[in-house]
Amino acid sequence: MYRAPPLEPPEPEPQSTAIWTVSIPDPSPLPRPRPRRWRWWLVRWMFVLGIWGAVVGGLGVLWFAWDLPRPEAALDSARRPSLTVQDRAGHVVATFGDVVGEPLRLTDLPPFLPAAAVAVEDRRFWSHRGLDLIGITRAIVVNLTSGRLVQGGSTITQQVAKNLFLTNARTLRRKVQESLLTLWLESHFSKREILEIWLNRVYLGSGAWGVDAAAHMYFGISARKVNLWQSAVLAGLPRAPSRFSPRVDPAAATSRAREVLGAMVDVGTITAAEAEAAAGEIAFPPRAPSGSGWFADWAADQAQASLDPGIDAVLHTTMDARLQSVVETRLAALLDGPGAADNVGQGAVVVLDAQTGEVRAMAGGRDYRAGSYNRAVLARRQPGSAFKPFVWLAALEKGARPDDLVLDAPIRFGSWSPSNFDGRFRGEITLEAALADSINTAAIRLEQQAGGATAVAAVAHRLGVASRLSDNLSLALGTAEVGVLELAGAYATFFNGGLRVAPTGLEAIETGGHTNPATHAVPVRVVAPDLAAMMLRMMAAVVTRGSGRAAGIAGRLVAGKSGTTQDSRDAWFVGGVGGLVIAVWLGNDDATPMRGVTGGGLPARLFHDIAVEVRN
Repeated sequence: MYRAPPLEPPEPEPQSTAIWTVSIPDPSPLPRPRPRRWRWWLVRWMFVLGIWGAVVGGLGVLWFAWDLPRPEAALDSARRPSLTVQDRAGHVVATFGDVVGEPLRLTDLPPFLPAAAVAVEDRRFWSHRGLDLIGITRAIVVNLTSGRLVQGGSTITQQVAKNLFLTNARTLRRKVQESLLTLWLESHFSKREILEIWLNRVYLGSGAWGVDAAAHMYFGISARKVNLWQSAVLAGLPRAPSRFSPRVDPAAATSRAREVLGAMVDVGTITAAEAEAAAGEIAFPPRAPSGSGWFADWAADQAQASLDPGIDAVLHTTMDARLQSVVETRLAALLDGPGAADNVGQGAVVVLDAQTGEVRAMAGGRDYRAGSYNRAVLARRQPGSAFKPFVWLAALEKGARPDDLVLDAPIRFGSWSPSNFDGRFRGEITLEAALADSINTAAIRLEQQAGGATAVAAVAHRLGVASRLSDNLSLALGTAEVGVLELAGAYATFFNGGLRVAPTGLEAIETGGHTNPATHAVPVRVVAPDLAAMMLRMMAAVVTRGSGRAAGIAGRLVAGKSGTTQDSRDAWFVGGVGGLVIAVWLGNDDATPMRGVTGGGLPARLFHDIAVEVRN
């Protein structure tokens, strides 16, 4: 039987490939994202930046510190040797170099001196670590509020760092270096040691470094012995040493000291009553005359040959501060008054002891602060008739006498015919009258009688005139140039009985705690006593009845000689009173003529004004 094959099952219908899903909630909780991941990222980058910041900061510190001085070496740094100049009374006249006193410990000082420094300079000194952030912030606020620099924020330690190691440059580099050195100081020294360094090294004006040098300079005592008000003065100086220096402005120094005393009251160091009492006691020694710089410069030059290099020294000089002040005051008054009206621009004065040659006062010009050129020592000008005493002395040594006659009449040498100032001729007159009236024709005749210009020049040199003197007839009329100081020294011979003395400004030199008398030239007899007496008599006649009447002082012996050069380019009066020689020169640096000024006029008047102050 035939069977049909079985039928294959039909192919299934194509099905759609789309898959439908249904979200069925899962009752189990899903894991949450990590919320601290960004914090780990921040920490990681902060760590990286910190490392780089430390590297950059370290490089910055190295850049600021690469040229820092070695602190250990700076603490023992060399300084310029000091030269202190004192007057006869021991008051400081001038200082050269760096004046440093004895190194002192806090235990050596009166307690109110360091207390005053802390009160006014750094009230939190004992508590801060070198940098006072409170003080810096306060200073910034005060300065911004006032619109100007009123306060500083530097601590005492910072001041030590700056003063010992750095300059005063106002730069970021210097401030960073100051901070680095401040931290070094605080880590290597105790507070007491830092304060001691500050007290011994701080600059206190007038060339004084440290409280001991300043105490000697301003008060004439050691810092060991300063009292309360003196401590306040010293503590007030660092802010502005030049402005608050007692030698510059005593009133400003007093005002500043009162501020310091007030600061000490504020911090409880002293009471208000103690501050008031101390303020009432403030009194400074007499100020050194402003022009004493000429004397100090000259004295320092004299001492150079006797000073050892690199050694501190004190010069005890012959200067009389009172007389120095008189000289300066009188000269300034004349130049500003009648001198200005007569076109007198400058002047110079020397006062010296006729017996010893010790210079008591010296003014080298109108104002030392305007220029230190010393006309009394360095300038050379024609003395005019002030040179005639050497001619008269030369004649006396050839046998002439004051009462002998000399002819005052016209005289001619080739084309040159000297005449008298007043144009008159008197015929035969005595030597004394001829000197009193400053007769030129008589001077020429006496010069010839004495052996000529060479003989007269030899007499002048023998008495102490060091300048070169011309060998011509006009020497008798003072046409050679001489200095004020050397002419004063030579005139001393007429007033001390015939001895030549060398002008000096030094009494003693102190080095290393030892004081040695200065080396002086021994006075030498160069004129017979009787001839010196004759010269004194004739020069006294110049004042009593001759060309120098304006120099006379009632009841006192005054003798001298006036001098005037051509066209009133120079005017002189040199004379003696009370054992002192006073030499005066007036003129102009460029040798322009004055208006009719003669030696018997303004110079003789200035001599008189100074001479009345001389104490026998």
